[in-house]
Amino acid sequence: MSLRPPFTLQTALKKVKVAQDLWNTRSPAKVALAYTPDTIWRNRDRFVQGRPAVEEFLQAKWEKEHYYVLRKELFAFTDNKIAVQFFYEWNEKPDATGQWFRTYGLEACPHRPLTQ
Repeated sequence: MSLRPPFTLQTALKKVKVAQDLWNTRSPAKVALAYTPDTIWRNRDRFVQGRPAVEEFLQAKWEKEHYYVLRKELFAFTDNKIAVQFFYEWNEKPDATGQWFRTYGLEACPHRPLTQ
């Protein structure tokens, strides 16, 4: 089963699950490879562009967010777009004795058509 556009309900659900599993590896290099070389992310007030910047961003993020666990759920999709509702939990201290946090959000992912 291809996880590339055009998406069906089955492929959209699978793509979201694969992405969730990938993010839960907490491997910045692996996660960055799932995005295009020229990807652009917005995280709150910060923009991150390109795989090397994504990898650096995730490295810093996961150095602060201990016991990070992410959940993604399909929100909506079209033939070339997927919208995901997500939440993740993390602790501020490496020994989990600190404050726990939960973050929620929506992620919209347009996918470029494949070229010949």
